[in-house]
Amino acid sequence: MRKTQKARLTVTVDPALVRAANEAVARGAASSLSAWVNAALMDRVAHERRLAALGEAIEAYEARHGKFTEEELAKERRLDRARRIVIGARSKPTRRRRAA
Repeated sequence: MRKTQKARLTVTVDPALVRAANEAVARGAASSLSAWVNAALMDRVAHERRLAALGEAIEAYEARHGKFTEEELAKERRLDRARRIVIGARSKPTRRRRAA
């Protein structure tokens, strides 16, 4: 396997993030702090590309079918809230009515 050339980088990072990165290295989740940071940057690039693709898909949909109305968006927000699954709730869950 050919080694990829790397660029040296100097950054200022929150101490808690440095601790988390060093802990990841200590438990074997990354081979080095640089590898951990590199993976984090790759994740961020991939995330931003997915968001851009989603934005393009929404624009293309709206170009064909018209812009989403505030009523449609409000309805989807209500459905999203009704369908959500809360993980790690600290209090006793309340019963919710199902959205129509």
